[in-house]
Amino acid sequence: QVQLVESGGGFVQTGDSLRLSCAGSGRTFSNYVMSWFRQAPGKEREFVASITGSGGTVYTGSVKGRFTISRDNTKNTVYLQMNSLKPEDTAVYYCAAGWPIRIVTAPNDYNYWGQGTQVTVSS
Repeated sequence: QVQLVESGGGFVQTGDSLRLSCAGSGRTFSNYVMSWFRQAPGKEREFVASITGSGGTVYTGSVKGRFTISRDNTKNTVYLQMNSLKPEDTAVYYCAAGWPIRIVTAPNDYNYWGQGTQVTVSS
């Protein structure tokens, strides 16, 4: 069993930065693929970024070069550094953990979810 708690969301201006954190519980945290998804009002939940236990990363195209996912297995925490934020990044951001993962971008492949943290980017 893994419990996930996100933090770090907020209201920022275009071009600003935010760092989201996701604190997980459980001794096997390092075994899980950890990902960030986001959901804007009226839209489906979409994949943002993922990181394997050994540090391999995948990003969706719209955030490449702006967002960086990282993890600290000693702290059971995964991060999402978001730079050059745009209004279209506005959404609730969710942390997810899963193992095994067939399709890293598929929400249904993940076993555990956090409660979400709101990110609002004003123009």
